[in-house]
Amino acid sequence: MNARDQVLARIRRALADVPADERPEDHPVARDYLPAHGTRTAGERTDLLAENLADYRAHVHRSSAAGLPALLGRLLADRGARSVLLPDGLPDHWLTCLDPAVERVPDRTGQTAPELDAVDSVLTACALAIAETGTVVLDGTAGQGRRRITLVPDHHICVVRAPDQIVDSVPQALARLDPGRPQTWISGPSATSDIELDRVEGVHGPRTLDVVILAD
Repeated sequence: MNARDQVLARIRRALADVPADERPEDHPVARDYLPAHGTRTAGERTDLLAENLADYRAHVHRSSAAGLPALLGRLLADRGARSVLLPDGLPDHWLTCLDPAVERVPDRTGQTAPELDAVDSVLTACALAIAETGTVVLDGTAGQGRRRITLVPDHHICVVRAPDQIVDSVPQALARLDPGRPQTWISGPSATSDIELDRVEGVHGPRTLDVVILAD
């Protein structure tokens, strides 16, 4: 008997007393836990998100709608980006201050990992952000593109609209997200630590994460 057979045998034994016609919905799970840890104003929620993002070593910026194009242009210039990947659905006015010399790379289905790795930066919107965990969630809708575009390039700029895209907690986020969408949950730049807690960044995603909190 191999390992697979052993695992399946244990599952069969565990389910031996379960009626064949029983379904998960026949036994609802109690969801009586608190939906969030405390009550916050919109401003407090935004401040907590910024604090937790920074704790994860993301670079947090705040901007008005009028100042956003100049900020995005500056972030790319400070990075020395010669190319930026732009998914479909980004507002046109976000891009008005980009250096004309910066190549604008579209999000294409046939792009390979080496092609994406050659891109200096990627700019996206997001689905929402979670204040208590310092997490930004993308789900592939307008302005976010495919999952791979935020997992390969070394620099990611993500714009979060405040206050409407910021929720307090994971349960609140799950209630707003479509489980059928391809979700990417991002808490700071990609990083890992070995047994001696030596941190290495850029292992399986961007080494640098800029999050812009946009005041609607």
